[in-house]
Amino acid sequence: MLKQTFVLITVLFLAACASVRDIETVTNPSVHGVGTPAAPSAQWTPPPKAIPPPVPAPNDLALPPAGAPLELAQIVGLALSNNPLTRTTWLNARVSEANLGSVRAAYLPTVDLGASLTRARSTTGTATTLTAPSLSIDYLLFDFGGRNAETEAARQTLIAADYTHNQAIQDVILRVEQAYYDYLDAKALLTAQAATIKERQTSLDSAEARHRAGVATIADELQARTALSQAQLTYETIDGNLHKLRGTIATTMGLPATTPFEAGELPLDIPTQEVSDAADALIAQAVTDRPDLAAARAAVEQARARVKVVRSQGLPTLGLGASVAPVFANGLQRQITPYSAGVSLRFPLFTGFRNTYDIRAAELETKLASENARGLEQQIGLQVWTSYYDLQTAVKRLATSRSLLRDAQESVDVALGRYRAGIGNILDLLTAEAALENARAEEVQARADWFLTVAQLAHDTGTLTPTGAPQGK
Repeated sequence: MLKQTFVLITVLFLAACASVRDIETVTNPSVHGVGTPAAPSAQWTPPPKAIPPPVPAPNDLALPPAGAPLELAQIVGLALSNNPLTRTTWLNARVSEANLGSVRAAYLPTVDLGASLTRARSTTGTATTLTAPSLSIDYLLFDFGGRNAETEAARQTLIAADYTHNQAIQDVILRVEQAYYDYLDAKALLTAQAATIKERQTSLDSAEARHRAGVATIADELQARTALSQAQLTYETIDGNLHKLRGTIATTMGLPATTPFEAGELPLDIPTQEVSDAADALIAQAVTDRPDLAAARAAVEQARARVKVVRSQGLPTLGLGASVAPVFANGLQRQITPYSAGVSLRFPLFTGFRNTYDIRAAELETKLASENARGLEQQIGLQVWTSYYDLQTAVKRLATSRSLLRDAQESVDVALGRYRAGIGNILDLLTAEAALENARAEEVQARADWFLTVAQLAHDTGTLTPTGAPQGK
């Protein structure tokens, strides 16, 4: 008996020490080397144990294949697999699925197994050891629809999470397409600027030749050299932007910005057919197909189910319970076997008006969710309207920019011929070349803008496909 008492005192002492240590950690964190800076102007230096470890990358990340340039569909596939946004929304949906399973457990009985060990000594000095295992079963028979409402709320939460994941997929696809066509735009601009540099070099060679022949002054040569330097600066700027856009695409694919890869070229042939559907038809399609709007509507249904859950908390519940708990004394010598079974009725009479206010709050949350869904529907209509006319403008700009490029090229040819023939001046030639440089940039941008506006319209109508190919109508 003395030994058992000593063990019990030791256990209580260790538990008390642990409690004191926990209290000390909360009330005085500096004891364990965390603390705060000495002054407002001082920077906090974290101790080694306070530095969090880096988050490891997932083991299932897909990497781009080495070799051939990546097509848009390949980049989209990598992004959908690796991007943290799609992975996060997918995990959130799985959490909602698990929560739905947890709520459905209320339809099944709960079974608890317990045990107790008691050592008692009477006034006569007799010691008794009581062992009492127990088994209890509880089952909710009726609760005025509370379980059904909770299940429906969890189901709508899962539906909203799934639609949110679908919207994340479309958002990632749009980001990939925007980064991809911005990258191809920069590549095409770099090629166009290389042609400009070549033309500026040709103009400089002509100015130097005319200067050596004595038919032009040094001013012509200096102006041509200045224009060449400006073209080279523009080339270097575009080249630096191209590297940044490559890093943007890699990041969108969920990979480090330093990941090596190569993409294709901006297409020259653009299928510039007009959109056949009217704007109001596209808006109606967006209202039907947009995943984020469907998620908002599911949130409204979840809020309505929540109202039923709160109301059921103020209504009676009917349950069934049973238990058995044999008691053994001094080993396995059974003394008694108490058991019980019965039906329980619970009726909350007064909760300090808590249920009334909970119902009011739940109803207001339902109205709030409805207004959020209505506001999102209006925003979607505006997005589709804007994207529709952006695409119309992109089609017209493409045709106009190509006419501008053709005229600017002819102007440069004429100006260069006149300058070489000695009947034109260097300013006319440089002005024509500057106009051609701008026309090339406008034509490249117009091509990229067409693809971007098609992708934006498909996204805004909820029809952007995981293939990554914008579908013009």
